[in-house]
Amino acid sequence: MSEESKEKVSNWNIANAFTVLRLILVPIFVGVVLAVASSEDVLRWWALGIFIFASLTDHIDGRLARKYNLITDFGKLADSIADKALTLSAFFLLSWQGLVWWWVTALILLRELGITVMRMFMKRIAVMPANQGGKLKTVLQMLLIVMLLTPWDVIAAGAWPGILLGCQVLSVMVVLVTVGTGLWYVRDAVLLWRSAG
Repeated sequence: MSEESKEKVSNWNIANAFTVLRLILVPIFVGVVLAVASSEDVLRWWALGIFIFASLTDHIDGRLARKYNLITDFGKLADSIADKALTLSAFFLLSWQGLVWWWVTALILLRELGITVMRMFMKRIAVMPANQGGKLKTVLQMLLIVMLLTPWDVIAAGAWPGILLGCQVLSVMVVLVTVGTGLWYVRDAVLLWRSAG
């Protein structure tokens, strides 16, 4: 899409609406998780359902934006912020519950905030869209969160030790991809900066 046609795309479009919906769902998700007690299985399912639905809006908004040429600078930044708000809130809650190591959450937080600040700084030159590595990072993070939010004691209590081990392995993968893609973004920013200079 040319620069001229991109300028004509309004921020008020269906793709951005799904992105904003994801942002709205974040405090609702946090409130439901905080309200969950071990005996309230219904709320646990609600927390899982809200997170999965919010995660799906990430796929939907990107698909709509590409299919109908609704890509906007607002959408690029808001999509990234919505993803980070959703995943970081989930990681904090899971660490608080003792299901994710705090150092994993802290490392993810540092990476996400660092890249967000860098992208906002680079906006003076050009908006940096999420790259494929960043999308893989988001998918792995969301998969780990879904695995840990699922009430396995209700579905299959005996499987929990094995699932927890799998989640720990997945946590290491998440850390490696999160750090690796962060370095990728820094490299892209440096190249963009040099080409603009």
